[in-house]
Amino acid sequence: MAKLLLDTLKGKPSDRVPFWFMRQAGRYLPEYREVRKTAPSFMDFCYNPDKATEVTLQPIRRYGMDGAILFADILVVPDGLGQKVWFETGFGPKLTPVNDEDTFAALSLDGFHDRVGNVYETLRRLKVALPSDVTLLGFAGAPWTVATYMIEGAGSKDHAAARQMGYGKPELFGKILDMLVDATAEYLIAQIDAGADAVQIFDSWSAAIPEPMFEKWVIEPTRAIVDKIRARHKETPIIGFPRLSGAMLPEFVDRTGVNAVSLDTGVPLGWARDKVQSKVCVQGNMDPHLVVSGGKAMTDEALRILEALEGGSHIFNLGHGFVPQTPPENVALLAETIKTFRR
Repeated sequence: MAKLLLDTLKGKPSDRVPFWFMRQAGRYLPEYREVRKTAPSFMDFCYNPDKATEVTLQPIRRYGMDGAILFADILVVPDGLGQKVWFETGFGPKLTPVNDEDTFAALSLDGFHDRVGNVYETLRRLKVALPSDVTLLGFAGAPWTVATYMIEGAGSKDHAAARQMGYGKPELFGKILDMLVDATAEYLIAQIDAGADAVQIFDSWSAAIPEPMFEKWVIEPTRAIVDKIRARHKETPIIGFPRLSGAMLPEFVDRTGVNAVSLDTGVPLGWARDKVQSKVCVQGNMDPHLVVSGGKAMTDEALRILEALEGGSHIFNLGHGFVPQTPPENVALLAETIKTFRR
């Protein structure tokens, strides 16, 4: 059976716009929360193929999205490299910081696939369990975004530790990015080997840096990953998401070679149509907080997005992920609105 989302990523026209949602498997679903209670920690949850497969399937059963994205976390990669990663309730991710040559030397690609192998097992199970018309999406964090966590040892509002290392210790920072390029490419290639139809690279914190550093820390590492994947899987679509990158988005598309790009909520649709959609498929970009409110405001905005981008390749999605307070019934209404729209 044809996969509408995969066909759209490959530039094939259709009368219906495919859709999936970032964080579609998450805390807003009561069935997700029930499964989450059974895992001793979040990383254990990500590495448990039974649980990760189940929560990936839950939104597909409820809403019939055209894409199912692997349930995991972007910090699987530093964990696989040997950095200690854990999650603290009420705080979020914590890591032992990589902030000098000694802590960097403790990282290694040796044994990486063994440490993250359960993620690939989840993909193999999903490939069998998903409806045949649903596109299976793998993903990873981009090197810049993952590096911000690795260096800081936690999330950060301004990513100061990573920026200061990039400026003040460029050789060490370059080593971290290079290792992340290699690990991320190998991780995504293995996901494709395990059954992913397409992959997305999330650069959630790409707004934090000026233009020259954006080119060096965002565009160049992403292009290197894309090149490595293409050398092994030439036909597999790759989606980029340099969130809040603004006017740098067209250059990101041109220089990385991605097949599609996600639009954050703040991207003007007319500009995206003219400057980006003319080059590649675009994905997005409803405000996830509007789905919390729901109702006519939500459906009107969905139709505005669909109509603005109906002249080219478009996958409906959010500008970022669902927030935990999202009512499931609002997601159902949004899904129905998208499904009934015709070009």
